[in-house]
Amino acid sequence: MNKRDFLKSAALLTTASVLPTSVWAIGQTDKLRTAHIGVGGMGLEDLKAISSHSSVEVVALCDVDANNLAAAKALHPNARTFSDYRTMLNEMSSGIDAVVVSTPDHTHAPASMMAMNMNKPVYCQKPLTHHVTEARAMNKLAAEKGLVTQMGIQVHSFYDYKLATELIRSGIIGKVKTVRAWSPKNWGYDGPVPEGSDPVPSTLDWNLWLGTSAERPYKEGFYHPGNWRKLVDYGCGTLGDMGVHIFDTPYNALALDIPKTIKTKCRKPNGFGFPEHNTVTYEFPGTAYTTKKFKWIWYDGEGAPKAHKDLRLPNNDQLPDQGAMFIGEKGKLLLPHFMQLPRHIVDGQYVDLDLEKFKYVGEPVRNYEQEGKKHYHQFVDACLGKGQTTAPFSYAARLTETILLGVIAGRFPNKKLHWDSKKARFRETAANAFLDSPYRNF
Repeated sequence: MNKRDFLKSAALLTTASVLPTSVWAIGQTDKLRTAHIGVGGMGLEDLKAISSHSSVEVVALCDVDANNLAAAKALHPNARTFSDYRTMLNEMSSGIDAVVVSTPDHTHAPASMMAMNMNKPVYCQKPLTHHVTEARAMNKLAAEKGLVTQMGIQVHSFYDYKLATELIRSGIIGKVKTVRAWSPKNWGYDGPVPEGSDPVPSTLDWNLWLGTSAERPYKEGFYHPGNWRKLVDYGCGTLGDMGVHIFDTPYNALALDIPKTIKTKCRKPNGFGFPEHNTVTYEFPGTAYTTKKFKWIWYDGEGAPKAHKDLRLPNNDQLPDQGAMFIGEKGKLLLPHFMQLPRHIVDGQYVDLDLEKFKYVGEPVRNYEQEGKKHYHQFVDACLGKGQTTAPFSYAARLTETILLGVIAGRFPNKKLHWDSKKARFRETAANAFLDSPYRNF
């Protein structure tokens, strides 16, 4: 079943009338009624943050894992519960104002597209989609319907990241030549494909967990609940997890678009798990904030990043565990991940930041819970007609596409791929097979 057929059938299944977003979000009740698809792990954190807004009423909860669902139900005993998001959206279409999607990556697009076809604003976890074609489809549909949307890159709304954006745009280090970013996390798997199968836990609906992905036997210790990011059928590796967060500020600050070329250094693909160590090099068209030739280099896996002169710190200081370094014509800016101020470096020495010049950005906040709620509450307020989101799908789709191009390049180690953004095609024909995948009819 291809994506076009799936999305067409999803649209036909919906029963909601076509009304402007503001009509759904404002005036029917004094609350924004939210439905949550995926309430385990990060989904539970999303639920807590969204529902902490005083104008939110959680009316529906959905998860394929009964244990996750029970934990969420305990927080919102009046909410209806479901295991299948399609049933939930169809049965409760007129009683839902906005939808939060916090599933594994491979279900982001199917669930979000169905909700948007029903005219529901959507908050979707990062990366926005599992495939490039899905990112473009979600962006297109959100724009056509004028929907409020937000991708779950919470640090986008944190003080330190907003400050770094303004520092770069102020020209503090001149035009930026290179960004190097890293995470030592390992959302890869270099082992063999598991053999055989194990009994599916009675609390898990394995068919619904697989969703539109290819059918495969359940194997304990793989897939659900915590390892799906490592596997090509369900996640996007470390680049798709931490890369979205850490790349977000350079991408936004430098007003980057879609890269021209991508090259990934990693082991040969095995068709099952992502490589455990990756170095991804992107070449982008220049912008007002970069030199004519600009590169972004990503390192992940244990021991990342590799030593490089660009990453040397004054006083032989150690790099933060995760972060990004902007290398400009007049100095460098280090942005740790996260909850730390950027560091300005010139001629091998730290330079104090004049924060008085950037008071409009806000004040430093060192309370993660307080900072983390900003991004979620921004979505709720926008649904209620109060302001706009800062990571709508128009932005999130481009950022996600960029990340996913690097994931695809991992299928062709050490080979430079050339991307034509207008045609949405690689020059290297073999790579185009990974822009999409069939949807299983489940």
